[in-house]
Amino acid sequence: MTTTPDHGDSAAETPPAVEPAFPFVALTVQATGIHPSTARLVAVDVLTFDEDGEIGEEFHTVLNPGSDPGPHHYHGLTHEEVAAGQRFSSVLKTLDRLLDDRTLIVHNAPRVWGFIVAEARRAMNAAARSNRSRGRGRGRGRRRQRVGHVPKPLAIVDTLATARRRRIPLEDTRLGGLALALGMDAPSPVATVERARRPEHETTRETNDLLIDVFFELRAHSDDAVLAESAPGDLRADRFGLQRSHVRVDAMEAPRPHPNPGVHVPGRHLVRGMEVVVAPEVELDPDILIAECVKAELVYSEKLTRTTSVVVCNDTADLRGKAMHAVRKGIPLLTDTEFLDAVEQVQSRPRR
Repeated sequence: MTTTPDHGDSAAETPPAVEPAFPFVALTVQATGIHPSTARLVAVDVLTFDEDGEIGEEFHTVLNPGSDPGPHHYHGLTHEEVAAGQRFSSVLKTLDRLLDDRTLIVHNAPRVWGFIVAEARRAMNAAARSNRSRGRGRGRGRRRQRVGHVPKPLAIVDTLATARRRRIPLEDTRLGGLALALGMDAPSPVATVERARRPEHETTRETNDLLIDVFFELRAHSDDAVLAESAPGDLRADRFGLQRSHVRVDAMEAPRPHPNPGVHVPGRHLVRGMEVVVAPEVELDPDILIAECVKAELVYSEKLTRTTSVVVCNDTADLRGKAMHAVRKGIPLLTDTEFLDAVEQVQSRPRR
């Protein structure tokens, strides 16, 4: 029910913000690649919902990025379907209305939110260039373009990051893999011929419905850690367009304070200049570990290479991802608490 405020003596006062009837919004996207800096969105699916899981508004659209749509098997759309899609600039205002002032639920926030921010800024920059052209005389008299703004959700909850912080074993990091790891009745995330033949809007909506179920399943386990949640203002794009914390991006871009003394030797102190990689499988907020890394004049790196000195990871048995590659390269592992203890005793030079 909508109420009309009293415009008497308090007309000049700003009315308090009213929480929407459906305070959550689930977002699933399809893109031509994995990096927002080089790939483009080709489909977006949005569902608003409330505490009981009741759906409010539904929105789905196919997008035409005006560039190579990429392979059909990657997103489920034919070149003809993409060509018939809308421009992102024409749907940005709708996305603003659906996402603003709601808690946004996504799986793999750096990628999903990265695509939304990248596309919004492309649309806004294109509109600004067009408006400047009108101001210089070309198209004078035509209405200025107002395409919308970068959406402003209250917070962004990442189901994948939440699973990793809780050390839920994931054979497959896709949403379906997480659902199966939680014991939910969900289809396998592995591609099948049958699924490939279904329309994209059906499979993407199916994924978005599952995202809501996974969110509630994660939130129901009150004994576990809190949900991995970020404020949009605390995030910015890295060089790949992935939206990460300011702490992480600053650390990635920071100059090396000292030469790299090499691989850490277990039992000895860490040494200034050593290169540290933080794997996703840690219980503490990775930003805490990264901040302490920089404070101790160590070097943070997102990518694991043969120059890496140590990897922070809490999973030391069933190794996968960065931890597995570290062990193969002879790079030692430290748990998050072991690493915090170690940074308190960082030395200025290696022992002889």
